[in-house]
Amino acid sequence: MVFRFLLTFTVLALPSVWSVVNAMGDPSRGEAQAMVCAACHGQDGASGIAPNYPNLAGQNEKYLFNQLKMIASGERVLVEMTGQLIGKSEQDLWDLSAYYANLPSKAGASAGNDEELEKAASIYRGGIARKGVAACTACHSPSGKGNSQAGYPSLAGQPVDYTIAQLTKYRESVRKTDESFGGMMRGVAETLTDTEIAILADYIRGLH
Repeated sequence: MVFRFLLTFTVLALPSVWSVVNAMGDPSRGEAQAMVCAACHGQDGASGIAPNYPNLAGQNEKYLFNQLKMIASGERVLVEMTGQLIGKSEQDLWDLSAYYANLPSKAGASAGNDEELEKAASIYRGGIARKGVAACTACHSPSGKGNSQAGYPSLAGQPVDYTIAQLTKYRESVRKTDESFGGMMRGVAETLTDTEIAILADYIRGLH
């Protein structure tokens, strides 16, 4: 438990340790590539065809690049993305990331009752000490906008179904894209219940 909190704050204190490279994408070049992406993620990058598709608009560039690179290499397996990044260079991925990072993010709204939102806010802002769950704000900021320098993603406004799916995958160690951060997300999610994940996802949807 103590180790998990120390890991979180160590990562916060030394964000440059995992900085891959400085953001270097060209949004104008990325726009042309994003035409095919609109079929699933929407013309505005935030109106996907299904609630399990993430909003890309306003997501930070470094995070998007890292995820696209892992998807392209097969390190992160997403059936929906099969074949979408074939032939793309690293610069192409930076350009695509820059395009979406420069689009305005889309605000969402929480649907939970006051009791659920209060509990979710407590977890998001203070964690769950008895289970060793660190506060989400440590990496994702109080507003849910993440940390662009460290490559921590923006969570605010993400579809509830998508956030539930990702937290569940981390909890079950199906998603392991946090390797460069010492498995931090898996450590945070491993003791979260389905109910806690659901109310957190709803709360995060309404952050702004």
